[in-house]
Amino acid sequence: MAFVRDALQRADPSVAARALDAVCARNQSRNEAAGEVLLAFTGLLQEPELSHWVETLRRIAESDELGPLRLHLRAPDGRIRLAPGVVPDDERRVPDYGRGRTLTLGERKNLARRPSRRLMDRLMADPHPSVIQNLLNNSVTTEDDIVRLAAKRPLRSEIMVEIARHPRWNVRRRVRLALVLNPGCPPDLGVPLVGLLLRTELETLVQISGVHPEIRQAAIQRLRG
Repeated sequence: MAFVRDALQRADPSVAARALDAVCARNQSRNEAAGEVLLAFTGLLQEPELSHWVETLRRIAESDELGPLRLHLRAPDGRIRLAPGVVPDDERRVPDYGRGRTLTLGERKNLARRPSRRLMDRLMADPHPSVIQNLLNNSVTTEDDIVRLAAKRPLRSEIMVEIARHPRWNVRRRVRLALVLNPGCPPDLGVPLVGLLLRTELETLVQISGVHPEIRQAAIQRLRG
């Protein structure tokens, strides 16, 4: 996947856009190779430093009427991102780690690097994306843990982004489905993920109440296609 990501970024945007449009079209027919390329591309959509590149692809898809790619992308609506050094509003909701005091961010990040199963539930309840990022990287963390985390309500959009962009977890179908089924999943994240779902998963998505309307509509369009 690293090769695909590098190739896409090195290519001329117009060439990349047409190639991705063909990939999106083939993915609709459940072409396995196209699905792998689209997975790598979907991960790039959540990289803050690539927002200008993504917007360029979006404009090309609109102007050149690249339908499949345009369906995979959507107009941005102001994604909420956590700037470096900014403390989340709900930092006061840090879980009790059993130390008799509120742990600092550095202490919690360190715990997430080497969690025990005893602390897993508390770590997954931590509101800071940096703690969750360390938890995602930890070898002790299981797919079941991440599915439970992705389904948590409410869940900060920044944490959903960390899950969706993580190369260990964004290849797991159960994780992707848990994200799009979460009522708090932002469309900028959920709509591209819809393109990676199986037909049975799309059918489940459109039947579940509480799913974001734009994400459900994207699933309906996929089913009709």
